[in-house]
Amino acid sequence: MSDSRLIVALFASATMASGGALAEGLGFNAPGNTLIADQFNNRVIEVTPEAQIVWQFGLGPDDVTARSAVGVNDAVRVGENTLISASGAPPGAEPLCPSGCADNRVMLVDPGGRVIWQYGRFGITGAGHDELNTPVQATWTPMHTILITDQANQRVIEVSHDKKVLWQYGTTGVAGARINQLNSPNSAELLDNGDILIADQSNNRAIEVTRSHKIVAAFSAGGTVSAVAFASRLSNGDTLITDSNNSRIVEVDPRDQIVWSYVTTAQPGGSPSPLPSRAFRLKNGETLISDQFNHRVFTIDATGQTVSQYGALNTPGYDADSAQHALNAPYDAKRIGDYTGMTWSDSLHAVPQP
Repeated sequence: MSDSRLIVALFASATMASGGALAEGLGFNAPGNTLIADQFNNRVIEVTPEAQIVWQFGLGPDDVTARSAVGVNDAVRVGENTLISASGAPPGAEPLCPSGCADNRVMLVDPGGRVIWQYGRFGITGAGHDELNTPVQATWTPMHTILITDQANQRVIEVSHDKKVLWQYGTTGVAGARINQLNSPNSAELLDNGDILIADQSNNRAIEVTRSHKIVAAFSAGGTVSAVAFASRLSNGDTLITDSNNSRIVEVDPRDQIVWSYVTTAQPGGSPSPLPSRAFRLKNGETLISDQFNHRVFTIDATGQTVSQYGALNTPGYDADSAQHALNAPYDAKRIGDYTGMTWSDSLHAVPQP
């Protein structure tokens, strides 16, 4: 190995051990890479199409401190920074804290792994100023505000960089299905028309709401979905729903009619209840799926054929260098430079620092 390659390798090893980023020369933030919220490995990783890990935040499954993203649910690249939602681990999910361990942070992390903005405080559960309870998803908006899906507080909030709550849908602490009520919301997306599309998980629906709290559309695939883990608006006007309890990804038209679906239990040897948690439609027509308890992230074409996969089917694992066979309940995955259906789509240009 040449001296220059050895230096790069040593830098990579050192930064990975500290939970930071790898060198940009190794492919950091490259279009076509995939950003994965590797939930029970308490980390966010960026991987190449060949499954090489080129960036990581979090020290892995043996660390449940603020240096990791404990029970991470969501990650999205914002310029060269990464917006991360870490909800913590419920009782029984994390051996290092069997009674559960709270994280409750939404963080903007720079390429070196430094937290440069944060809402919520590690280990603190609440609903007051700068407090969250199970934040499962965050969206960076074009106004440089952050939409946070604060699941156990039954709300979606929009916060500014100085941590002011600018807008809220859902009555804090109240689970329900009436106007301005949610039941375990799991995602929120700002649409081009200014409305918010919310995955209202335990109400078994995705709803589109206005800034004035009016529900203008609801999607449930004709009442057939169970536990809507995610929803995104596609460029053709359809809505892509992650129907978690049915292990299904379903696309519905504006009239809520099913136009396409795929189940993640079809492969022999898989979990009978994998609870898929995210699905994104890519620009090439493929669908990127986080198949949580099948411990894999994979893409399928329009006919349902598997095109690529990270993680081993129904086999949890951890590897510091490769995601080929080692993920543990991946909750979210996004293709860098290809966020069709997401608010923030330009991953290759810097954005103002908070």
